[in-house]
Amino acid sequence: MSDATPSSDTLNDFASEPVAARRVVVLISGSGSNLQALIDEQTHDRLGGEIVAVISNEPDAYGLTRAREAGIDAVALPHREYDSREAYDGALIKVIERHEPDLIVLAGFMRILTPRFVQRFLGRMLNIHPSLLPAYQGLNTHARALADGVAMHGCSVHFVTEELDGGPVVIQAAVDVAEGETEASLKEKVHAREHLIYPIAVKWFLEGRLRFSAEGATLDSTPLPPRGVRLSHADAAEELDEN
Repeated sequence: MSDATPSSDTLNDFASEPVAARRVVVLISGSGSNLQALIDEQTHDRLGGEIVAVISNEPDAYGLTRAREAGIDAVALPHREYDSREAYDGALIKVIERHEPDLIVLAGFMRILTPRFVQRFLGRMLNIHPSLLPAYQGLNTHARALADGVAMHGCSVHFVTEELDGGPVVIQAAVDVAEGETEASLKEKVHAREHLIYPIAVKWFLEGRLRFSAEGATLDSTPLPPRGVRLSHADAAEELDEN
């Protein structure tokens, strides 16, 4: 009987396999500025996972160029080639599932999703919306906020459900509406905040901290309030190094 200790090679044989990076598919329709914010975080190993594909319903979307330049699979799936919303979403499901994602991220994907699509990916699909939800669901949020004379506006990341812009909110960032604010200036400020909070929400999900349930969103097993985690104007301005 030998009392020799096992060699390091033998020990290495029993080493656990490295955990594969969690996989993200991003859906876009346009320039993909929020996609770029996610790519930038991934480049610096701060995203918590890997963007494995970017899919656009608009074949000329600049976001596809951003994906290609980052070495990410870029897929054009034009919706106009399909006879119905249901047919398109069926094809989109097949393309997405080929990439086996843990998370689907909507980054300016300008289509209303069918119930079939939402239910297929329920609990693992995030969207960003340019308002402090539940205020200003739908389109033209900046113009509507200015018309109402609100003092505070912002953006929200939320889980996608069948209710348009109505899923559980994860995180928001507020912006004070300045005197003389224009739609263009307000949009620019909100965009900066979108690029700040979307990578945070994605990382929380990929790290297993953020979860979806019938009762709403939880972070570190604690239920989030209806507005999620909210960054004040001052908090966001400090993070963005705004003057």
